[in-house]
Amino acid sequence: MSGHSKWATTKHKKAVIDAKRGKLFAKLIKNIEIAAKMGGPDPAGNPTLYDAIQKAKKQSVPNKNIDSAVKRGGGLDGGGVDYETIMYEVYGPQGVALLVECLTDNRNRAAMEVRTAVTRNGGTMADPGSVSRLFTRKGVVVASKSQERAGKPWDLTEDDILEATLDAGAEDVIDLGDTFEIQSDASDVVAVRTALQAAGIDYESAEVQFVATMDIPVGEADVAEKVFRLVDVVDDLDDVQNVFSNADISDEALEAIDA
Repeated sequence: MSGHSKWATTKHKKAVIDAKRGKLFAKLIKNIEIAAKMGGPDPAGNPTLYDAIQKAKKQSVPNKNIDSAVKRGGGLDGGGVDYETIMYEVYGPQGVALLVECLTDNRNRAAMEVRTAVTRNGGTMADPGSVSRLFTRKGVVVASKSQERAGKPWDLTEDDILEATLDAGAEDVIDLGDTFEIQSDASDVVAVRTALQAAGIDYESAEVQFVATMDIPVGEADVAEKVFRLVDVVDDLDDVQNVFSNADISDEALEAIDA
């Protein structure tokens, strides 16, 4: 049941960089607002909101920002948010596929900015359905290998995760180096997260994502750099929440880029 997702590893590293830039905060806040709007402002009865809040806390988003986002999303401050979700489908260098998920209050602005970023950075907009068919919605829970149990350091293993989550619907456990990624059916993400908590395993994030069903191997460093540049530029747009890709970057290409 184990494998290795180079793209997930790369995205995880990029998330750390984004957090340092402060770029991630706005996206995490927007996720909280949407979750509160869709399921209500009480995390106890809204697991999507609970997980959005936990993810924000893991990235050190201040509590006052989180509380304000919950109130805005839940309409508790007399206002409210009015975002819509839009998916754009993109082909990048070497036929790499990208799904671009936007949360926006202005569809025309989002479309123009995504199209401009894509065309100026080596990508092309794809017809609806041509890229999305290469992905499937999955529950994705990420847990650090470095845990604590009874106040002492504990190195989490794949067996620990399987023992805790198999009955909750876990389908795959992927070793990402410093973390494990547990994949499940989208409807089982809360059950998997809850099973980890019941076993005393801390988690970093739990959410529904689009996971590629067919990877595109990228072995050349110059192509990998072009893919990363396209993803970075698109991901930095204010309306873009997530960029999912089926790029499988080789270790050699990653090492060449890092050198």
